[in-house]
Amino acid sequence: MTISKMTMMCSALLLAGLAAYAAEEKAAFKATCPVSGKPALEDKTADYKGAKVYFCCENCPKAFAKDPTKFATKANHQLVSTGQAVEVKCPLSGGKLNPDTAIEVGGTKVAFCCNDCKGKVEAAKGDAQADLVFSDAAFAKGFEVKKAK
Repeated sequence: MTISKMTMMCSALLLAGLAAYAAEEKAAFKATCPVSGKPALEDKTADYKGAKVYFCCENCPKAFAKDPTKFATKANHQLVSTGQAVEVKCPLSGGKLNPDTAIEVGGTKVAFCCNDCKGKVEAAKGDAQADLVFSDAAFAKGFEVKKAK
């Protein structure tokens, strides 16, 4: 095989790899609209707590702006699930995190200070579970929005 053929093959493989990487990066975005519950779009946003909340359409940010507290639990959950906010303390007590207590709440990994807090969340069902972990009060105790670089 000649050097020029090897160079072309390497270039083709590199371009294919870059295209696959770009497609994977694009597919990596996943968020649920806090108003409708539908998949959110990257270009439909509103500023919230120093970060961005994503919506499915142009109307949902308007509904959100009218009453953000109505959608706070779902918006806070979205901030964590999109990596814009990180857990720093137990969302129930504000205590130091124990990684051995981690469970998934609405598809998002959350840890607690102790098995008592973990047990309270595990005992809750549906929206009550998310309310315990992602309500405004719980979010203030346990999460911090990442600083923009």
